[in-house]
Amino acid sequence: MKAVILYQRLLGIAFVSVIAWTALLLGHRLPLIGGPVFGLLLGMLLALRPRPQIFESGVAFSAKNFLPAAIILLGFEMNLFNILEVGGQSLYIIGFTLGAAFLTAWFFGHYFKLSGNTGTAICGGSAIAATAPVISASDKDVAYSLSTIFLFNIAAVLIFPALGHYWGMSDAGFGMWAGTAINDTSSVVAAGYSYSEAAGNFATIVKLTRALMIIPVTLVLAIVTARTSKRNQSFSFNKIFPWFILGFLATAILHTSAAVTATQAAMLSQTGKFLIIMAMVAIGLNTPLRELTTNGVKPILLGLSCWLAVTVASVVAQYYLAIW
Repeated sequence: MKAVILYQRLLGIAFVSVIAWTALLLGHRLPLIGGPVFGLLLGMLLALRPRPQIFESGVAFSAKNFLPAAIILLGFEMNLFNILEVGGQSLYIIGFTLGAAFLTAWFFGHYFKLSGNTGTAICGGSAIAATAPVISASDKDVAYSLSTIFLFNIAAVLIFPALGHYWGMSDAGFGMWAGTAINDTSSVVAAGYSYSEAAGNFATIVKLTRALMIIPVTLVLAIVTARTSKRNQSFSFNKIFPWFILGFLATAILHTSAAVTATQAAMLSQTGKFLIIMAMVAIGLNTPLRELTTNGVKPILLGLSCWLAVTVASVVAQYYLAIW
């Protein structure tokens, strides 16, 4: 039985890999769009038609596991001192954009008369998963939040690189923008590397720094919710903390200390970039396009308001800090 399950998973991974190679070739032909975006688009297009059930296990495995593995491998082309510098620079903008997101979610959540759980949860896929149990969000609230966030993540991957080139943003400027204004890690990485390799490296560091904010935000929500509901709320630190960040730092340390050769580091980082494309293909294959717009207009409008607020806040903060 285990052999059959493994066989089916490998078939699904091979299916994703073939599509990813196609996306990689298209990305080389049209670097302005890039392999990750092509991977997402091809996956979404293929998701419109039914596929053999035998592929499902491998597709699900690719969507869940390849992105964290890719981020860990990307550490092999990062310098630890640059990570510390970029992470420190981004804290100001991260704080500014998070404040804009929470204020906008609170205001429009009340305006549209949506539940507090729905508004609070719209902070990104990882944050939704971490905070939903803490604030006792219903399955309906979580579904609304996830589908709405994913809808605007797709829009960001397609729109941000084009806007960045139109505005003439530097690699660092676009990386900072993508890392602070796009919610999901996969979308940040896809948009960043679609713009340029340097922008992708910068955006990855910024996003991983931003991911650490899940911990204090969740702790604050737990305290506020516990006091409001007058009951103790429990949550698991293991579920909150994005452990792949430690792997990313470990590989960056190996690269910084020259524990691996330049050839080995380049090969491993290129493998990570291909895993990004595979993850985007798998995410596209699992994208329920028809369902994204069936949850009602108000959650979509709330998500749009938060998305625009964070996008504009990041650009404004960068302008005044002269990061462009």
